[in-house]
Amino acid sequence: MKSISELKVGLFIPCYVDQFYPQVGVATLELLEKLGCKVLFPTNQTCCGQPMANSGFENMTGACNQLFYDCFAGCDYVVSPSGSCVLHLKEHMKVEGREAASKVLRTKVYELVEFITDVLKITEIKSSFPHKVGLHQGCHGQRGLHLAQMSELNAPAYSKPVDLLSKVQGLELVELDRKDECCGFGGTFCVSEEAISVKMGKDRVSDHQRNGAAYITGSDMSCLMHLEGILKRGGSKVEVIHIAQILNGSHIEIPTPQGEPV
Repeated sequence: MKSISELKVGLFIPCYVDQFYPQVGVATLELLEKLGCKVLFPTNQTCCGQPMANSGFENMTGACNQLFYDCFAGCDYVVSPSGSCVLHLKEHMKVEGREAASKVLRTKVYELVEFITDVLKITEIKSSFPHKVGLHQGCHGQRGLHLAQMSELNAPAYSKPVDLLSKVQGLELVELDRKDECCGFGGTFCVSEEAISVKMGKDRVSDHQRNGAAYITGSDMSCLMHLEGILKRGGSKVEVIHIAQILNGSHIEIPTPQGEPV
């Protein structure tokens, strides 16, 4: 069995992260390297194809599938800081004529929190973040990738993001009233049903604000992007930050929200 340093870990950065939140991609890379991984970043990678598939045009994702396969087929694992993109790849990525190989590659794709917890089995995180933080558990990660137990089920509770955040020095995780409620983003849903999407997002923001969060974090930047827009339009001082940035800690500069004690 290969050691962590011997593993070839491909880093897949979703297109919206690349364009709007490159600091999340950088934090993910630095974090994986700090944890001992040899990270490969194919520079010609692009969209996973999820937007087309979500809109009913999965038949148009063939080129995306082929490019993903060409970029990452030689990796031991493929890691991405996005639960929604990972779930799409795990369930739908298939190259015509290479169906069996595509199936093997799908089993190697992991969301960042899932990879750190289940593959690397990290027990210690050297990071400090002395702030009150609310955790948004995105639907794709929670209900699709099983990063956390759903609260409506009569089953033992667990949360992989909470487990990692509990290892961060000084971080205070606030208790939410509805801890695993959807933010309303839903990819193309926020375009086709914008009024419902906004109302759901406002409800999530209010829950975090009501319980004293200075930051909202999560493992899916698409959800956080949606919540960030609502926060900014409402003039809120609450910030959003991807969990990779918190876990990476010492390599990023994080502003203290106005009004929060230093």
